[in-house]
Amino acid sequence: MADFNQFGASDEENAEIKKLTQDVEADTDSFEAWEKLIRACEAQEGGLNRNSSPQALATLRDAYDRFLLKFPLLFGYWKKYADLEFNISGPESAEMIYERGCASIKNCVDLWASYCSFKMETTHTPQLVRDLFDRGATSVGLDFLAHPFWDKYIEYEERQEAQDKIFAILQRVIHIPMHQYARYFERFRQMAHSRPIEELVPADTLARFRAEVEAETAAYGGLARPELEVERDIRAKVDAMFYEVFQQTQDETTKRWTYESEVKRPYFHVTELENSQIANWRKYLDFEETQGDYARIVFLYERCLVTGALYDEFWMRYARWMSAQPDKEEEVRHIYMRAATLFVPVSRPGVRLQWAYFEESTGRIDVARDIHDAILTQLPDCVEAIVSWANLERRQNGLDAAIQVYKAQIDAQHVNIFTKAVLVTQWATLLWKVKGSTAEARTVFAKNVQWYGDSRHFWEKWIRFELEQPTSLELEDEHGKRLENIFKDLLSKSRISSAAKKELFLEYLNYLQERGGKKAMETFLKLDREIYGPASLSVLNKSSAKENVASGPVLDDRTLLKAENRYPKYYEYYSEVDTSAPGNASFD
Repeated sequence: MADFNQFGASDEENAEIKKLTQDVEADTDSFEAWEKLIRACEAQEGGLNRNSSPQALATLRDAYDRFLLKFPLLFGYWKKYADLEFNISGPESAEMIYERGCASIKNCVDLWASYCSFKMETTHTPQLVRDLFDRGATSVGLDFLAHPFWDKYIEYEERQEAQDKIFAILQRVIHIPMHQYARYFERFRQMAHSRPIEELVPADTLARFRAEVEAETAAYGGLARPELEVERDIRAKVDAMFYEVFQQTQDETTKRWTYESEVKRPYFHVTELENSQIANWRKYLDFEETQGDYARIVFLYERCLVTGALYDEFWMRYARWMSAQPDKEEEVRHIYMRAATLFVPVSRPGVRLQWAYFEESTGRIDVARDIHDAILTQLPDCVEAIVSWANLERRQNGLDAAIQVYKAQIDAQHVNIFTKAVLVTQWATLLWKVKGSTAEARTVFAKNVQWYGDSRHFWEKWIRFELEQPTSLELEDEHGKRLENIFKDLLSKSRISSAAKKELFLEYLNYLQERGGKKAMETFLKLDREIYGPASLSVLNKSSAKENVASGPVLDDRTLLKAENRYPKYYEYYSEVDTSAPGNASFD
């Protein structure tokens, strides 16, 4: 960060920039806060120029660098930054900004066109300019709206009066389905009439056309014809060949127009895309994949990931498609790295976990561990990441290693108690389903009820565990007794809401009906009366006093909303709390 206390900007400007910087640091995702900071930095000392103070310039550069690190796909700000650097420090500094911008958003037609235009005006070595245009053509030449770039390329060669190079550019462009394909073909056709015939087609094609013309002449018993007449007929064949190219390009353009016409926002922005836009990108990708052209498919994915950079579904789809191509391991890795380190918020860990699975599949186990650790550094109570990490250790190092992951997280002070309750049930499930030890799993549930009795998820898993145990006539009484004890503990040891307890007791009533013995209906009717009967009979009312005087932290609506937004897959674990009765959210 620049030092605001040096000479240069006024105290008022310094104070404003400090405040805006604090606002940005408080919420780095706030695009509006960043915009205000950038505007304030640009307005220092009445507008910055090459004579501005070093401190003011350092403040501006620091703000732009951090802003574009956070939002690298905002091409307009890269251009604006480059213009500022040109005015302040000259063409070399501006070129460095353009290079950074084009590396960050390499398929942006507008940015490449601006960069090449800048190079045209500031460089007097044609080969350097042409090299840049060639790089740009590789990056953006296939874009449906690439005509501003191609027009700029042709304009440069017109300045150089290089007709051969203009023709070569047009030869390349007429094969690309794009919005303004027809006018490029028309100009190409006009130039073709005046270019040497050897430039129009490869030598083997030219020889074939000549042979065909000579064969046609011989078929009609003709004498040797003048070379001009032969060339005229050859040119007619060449023209017909190019017209077929035109028709094919026209057909491909028409196919894509169905989807291109529905793209309303081809650039990146922090605001959400409309559902219709998301659906259109899905259909467009489906179409391009069926066409089977690798370069065009990759280019469309890259375009989609400018518009939908914040949508993990497109990153996941791209990685899956790329992984199906031969010898593309590094490309797949690069996709996951870009998604995880730049664009998809860590609050949606799915892409990062998928990346970890990919690294594990390639034998890079330590990298997979590091990815899990990085997620939990920022989201310490992310159940999905903890469970994934435990299963990684189970696959690589056995059951005990997985249990150690659970124990470490359960013992950690920074993990909340409801997350710990989920982890305990996962631990028990491992012992039951992987190790095959029902007794050890039952012990885990029984020993931990004193700590996690206020978690509905804990009770649901414990009940489901016992219900799924096989029974026989000999063990029927023992099995029923275990369930009876669980539900007694539920009434006496848990402060989850009465509504939640009623839902859980339905499982027991169903059990009594479907698997109970001769006297099961006595218990059934007793519980039906005490749990679902009038308030004067309900045992839940008798325990409500305990619920209402319970002490400890309370999960309010805002906490629940935060949990729902961050972990939608696991929100069910948190929805157990009845926020209308604060005491029900407490724990020891």
